Amino acid sequence: MPNEKPDPPRPARCPVCGKPAEPAFRPFCSARCKQVDLGRWLNGGYAIPGAPAEPPEEGEA
Repeated sequence: MPNEKPDPPRPARCPVCGKPAEPAFRPFCSARCKQVDLGRWLNGGYAIPGAPAEPPEEGEA
C-alpha cells in the first residue's frame, strides 16, 4: 500500500463571482455577493420549474 496522502482541501469559492470565500461572509467573498445571492432567492432565481401546485381540498389542511 503506497504512502498516499489525502489531497489538501481546495479553497472554497464564492458561488456568485468565483473569488476565494472570506470567512466573514462564507460561502461568499463579500457582503455584495451575499446580497446578490439573497436577491436571486427573493426574485425566484433559484426556483425549480414544474407544474403549478393544486390547492388543498376541503379538510386537508
